Amino acid sequence: MIQSMNCPKQCGHAITKTAIAAALSAALGVFTLVAHAQTAPPGEVMDLYDIATAPSAERVMSDIETLVNFGTRHTASDAGSETRGIGAARRWIFAEFERISANCGGCLEVIYVGETVAGERRVPDPVEIVSVLAIQRGALDPDRMVLMSGDIDSRVSDVMNASSESPGANDNASGVAGVLEAARVLSQYEFDGSIVYAALAGEEQGLIGGRIVAAHALSQGWQIKAVLNNDMISNISGIDGVIDNSVARVFSEGTRAVETEEEARARRFTGGEVDSPSRNLARYIDAMADRYMTNLNVEMVYRLDRFGRGGHHRPFNAVGIPGVRIMETHEHYDRQHQDLRVEDGREYGDTLDGVNAPYAAKLTALNAISMAGIAGAPPFPKDVKATGAVRASATLSWSPGGNEKARENLAGYRVWWRKTTAAQWAHSRFVGNVSEWEFTNLVIDNYFFGVSSVAKDGSETPVVFPGPAGAF
Repeated sequence: MIQSMNCPKQCGHAITKTAIAAALSAALGVFTLVAHAQTAPPGEVMDLYDIATAPSAERVMSDIETLVNFGTRHTASDAGSETRGIGAARRWIFAEFERISANCGGCLEVIYVGETVAGERRVPDPVEIVSVLAIQRGALDPDRMVLMSGDIDSRVSDVMNASSESPGANDNASGVAGVLEAARVLSQYEFDGSIVYAALAGEEQGLIGGRIVAAHALSQGWQIKAVLNNDMISNISGIDGVIDNSVARVFSEGTRAVETEEEARARRFTGGEVDSPSRNLARYIDAMADRYMTNLNVEMVYRLDRFGRGGHHRPFNAVGIPGVRIMETHEHYDRQHQDLRVEDGREYGDTLDGVNAPYAAKLTALNAISMAGIAGAPPFPKDVKATGAVRASATLSWSPGGNEKARENLAGYRVWWRKTTAAQWAHSRFVGNVSEWEFTNLVIDNYFFGVSSVAKDGSETPVVFPGPAGAF
């Protein structure tokens, strides 16, 4: 449940996640669902529409400028200066989170998470790798979390150069600015699950900050259901000559990195190659953009990351935590990892003139509505199973997640189905607070199935695909 902190509890609005009437009527022409008592889904409310327009381009730009003005944020740069280097940058981010927390009555727990690293290819000598996190605890299910991240550090052509000017305006001051702005917006609401706002360190040195934070999350028993990694969200002018402020890419892994040999064998016979929790998280983000935003199309990319490259969601995926990368669609490589220079009239360097603040605010809004939807939802369904081989029907079953308190906002479940060749979930039906649903006159071989949890106010989880392949 999402509740504005500016109104009493009874004025909370429901958030719809589906528009199923047309799809359902078409689907029912193909097969018949077993008759059950009809249950109406929760109604729609306006909170997500408000959240979608709340991020400020001016505030985002101001934060990007502040980060750029630290000169360099290289992981091995001066950590003691108050005006230059990685130390000054992370202390400013910490203080900014504390200012945001003060404006919501202390609703954020602001912490450093880090350790000293040495002996690695890009960190040969001891360096403190310190990330800054702000945790907005949920009211019913505080250990269930969604995390938004951006990267503090910057670099030039030589990844080991810790002294040269390295503005890192788009890569990745824009991501950190988005995290800060999302915290300003969402801290004005209360959620049943928790939200973590993370400025991660050491990305350019080998995704080290994410690795440290992922390990910390597991040691603390955090149940991170989704990581939204934002890396370069402010550039709209590509090296390919395209200028476009209306499309964002979302990268996601197809199969879970932690899949066992036994799980891989089961997936081979039942499906799930394109239905990892990360992939269904990407579908959820796409659907949220379609539903609550204007002039933004999400382009799902069926890859962990860009070809042969990496991002800070990967260390989370590596330990089984679902995560995606959100970023611009048309990159400009002259503005990434470059010494500041002009050669043959061509300018190189990641400077402020490559930043489009309204676009960064738009992608921040995409993160905000997605996190609000997930944090406002009930616990994810678990133990999801699909059965129906060699018969003219299919049965989807599941168990409720979380404990009784965490499920106080549960209205019921929505079942989903699509052709095996369909990229997106095509059909859905709210079935109420049940643990099983049967479809008749449907051959299971031709369809994929899933289920999502729906709150009393309409907040909803991403779709959970059956079996280990899709489990969150």
